[in-house]
Amino acid sequence: MTDLFDEVEEQLRSDRYRTLARKSLPWLLALLAAGLVVFLAVWGWQRYREEASNKASEQYASALEALSQGQAAQGSHLLEDVAKSPSKAYKTLALMQLAGLQMQAGKAKAAAALFDQAAAAAPDAILGDLARLKSAFAVLDTASYQDTEARLTPLMKDGQPYRAQAREALAFAKLTAGNTAGARRDFVILSTSLDAPEPARERAKAAIELIDTGSAKAVGPAARAAATLPPPMPMVPGGPTMSQGGPSPSDGQPQAPGQP
Repeated sequence: MTDLFDEVEEQLRSDRYRTLARKSLPWLLALLAAGLVVFLAVWGWQRYREEASNKASEQYASALEALSQGQAAQGSHLLEDVAKSPSKAYKTLALMQLAGLQMQAGKAKAAAALFDQAAAAAPDAILGDLARLKSAFAVLDTASYQDTEARLTPLMKDGQPYRAQAREALAFAKLTAGNTAGARRDFVILSTSLDAPEPARERAKAAIELIDTGSAKAVGPAARAAATLPPPMPMVPGGPTMSQGGPSPSDGQPQAPGQP
């Protein structure tokens, strides 16, 4: 009799399991399907970004090649295409190149606008601050001191990649505005800044000496030239280091990476 009850109980248990399995199967299949859709969507998006980056890399390299051969129209057209790319790094670089072309044409205001667009599109602070610095350089001679200060001050915060170049440019702007004391303070800070490049510290010391000897006017041209020296070239995220012999902020921009 006990065996009979056990057999009946086992049969009932099996029936419950089958019923539960039939009810759970659609949900399990739905979960598996959802997981597959998510996986394919992520894979597809990554693949799309990779292909877009590869295409932008090729177009950017072709644009630089065309410009180096004097084919300005073709180079500009290719850069405009890259500037529409979903690849943020190459979009930023293309916009900075287009801004450089505007600078060569004497259109500083248009160049600054393109540099600002590049800064907004940048994927990180390295490229973003480089574009902001170049934008400030573009209008350094024509903008008011207040505008120049507003552009450069955020770049001088601790941890920012181009704070030394920004401080040097702001010191020049202060000299131009007649604020010799303020310029001297900035040069003093720059001359003792351990993270400033050695040439910048030496220029700052020379500027302090000129100011102290009453030759502040002589600092202006030298500081202006020094302030617009090219900062170290950044890296494209996920790519190799760019050429260290890069152009000045008012000329062309970083060279094309060797790979996307």
